Amino acid sequence: MRGWRSKFIFLLIVYFAGFATAIYALAPAPQDQGGGQTSLLNTNFQVSSFAMSFNSGMHKAVGAGKEAAQRAAKFIKQKFDEHQSQSNK
Repeated sequence: MRGWRSKFIFLLIVYFAGFATAIYALAPAPQDQGGGQTSLLNTNFQVSSFAMSFNSGMHKAVGAGKEAAQRAAKFIKQKFDEHQSQSNK
């Protein structure tokens, strides 16, 4: 009985930690007295740079996944053909 309760509490903690992180990330940054516009431009540049970096990483991951799927399909087909040839003998 105690196992599912501890898992449930852990999931609640993880859920609310993610929610708090999302609120923190989406909250507006405090305005500086002297360079608010520069700070805003710098923040936009950082977000744009992060988005481009993330996009590049995702494309690499998708490409690697496609290659792995093709290798796995080739391997499975080879093993299936071997099994078929052995069963025909």
